[in-house]
Amino acid sequence: MKIGSGASALISGSDMRAKSEKHTFGTLLFVLGVLLAAMPFLPQWSIFLLTVALAKGLVVLGLMLLMRTGLVSFGQGLYYGLGAYAAAMLGSVFGVADVALMILASVVVTAAVAAVLGLLMARYRHIFFAMLTLAFSMVLYGLLVNTAALGSTDGFKVAVHTIFGIQIGESTQLYVFFALASAFAFLAAWGVHRYLASHLGRLSMAVRDNELRVEYLGASVRRTVYINYLLSSILAGAGGGLAALAIGHIDPDAAYWSASGEFVFVTVLSGTGSVMAPFLGSMVFETIRSFAAQYFPNLWQVILGIAMLLIILFLPGGLWTMFRLERTR
Repeated sequence: MKIGSGASALISGSDMRAKSEKHTFGTLLFVLGVLLAAMPFLPQWSIFLLTVALAKGLVVLGLMLLMRTGLVSFGQGLYYGLGAYAAAMLGSVFGVADVALMILASVVVTAAVAAVLGLLMARYRHIFFAMLTLAFSMVLYGLLVNTAALGSTDGFKVAVHTIFGIQIGESTQLYVFFALASAFAFLAAWGVHRYLASHLGRLSMAVRDNELRVEYLGASVRRTVYINYLLSSILAGAGGGLAALAIGHIDPDAAYWSASGEFVFVTVLSGTGSVMAPFLGSMVFETIRSFAAQYFPNLWQVILGIAMLLIILFLPGGLWTMFRLERTR
């Protein structure tokens, strides 16, 4: 009788996971379709705003993955900046101004750096992990500021001419970047969702709760942390490359501590309840900042701080808790 009950519970759990995956995939696909369908009718300023928000949402998605492991990185600006400079330098220095190759360069460079630094970072936890990530980010910032060939504090322009070898004009670049950012956000969100549902993904939350028990079960905590750190870095690098292409200019501020702190802030603001939460939080943050800076240029930081404070006070679990509350009702 007990064996039958256990088997039925296992089948029921598998069915629930399958339904959850179908629901998440369907929701992500629906949102992607809405974004692409609405693109021709949106004003250019909103397309630009959404593109930057989606690009930064990739960084926040990676941070959410780290937070589910019990880690907070104050240095994601390192990989965001590396991804941005890798994409920009491929066009400006090496003369390869193809969007696909520039994004690929962002991913490859950040993956290579994270693969090396991750060996060290996987050994640390809590405040030591956070401060070490911040230190590496500031090292990159210092190098960029003192490198005249890369424009020093002024940075340089990002040149783009083709995508997959097809020529794109200046009037269509904005739409191409938006479609590309939307597709990247869809693939990244679905990929992270599948990863979190896997054995290794579930180990992440176990590591956060009790590392000792995870080791007793025969799993490697350091390996789990290393893989999550690597994935979060790759997402940050891709986000940096997309943001650099959309903005058309790159400077060392992308690697500064304030940029890293902003990503952490948006992650807390978004919540970690869903892979869609980082993109929602990033869109809300960029929208509030944009309108506050436009209509209250001298008080935009105060308005942004008040808005964020109200959200944290009334939605301590992040913006995504609104959907949970509605579902409960």
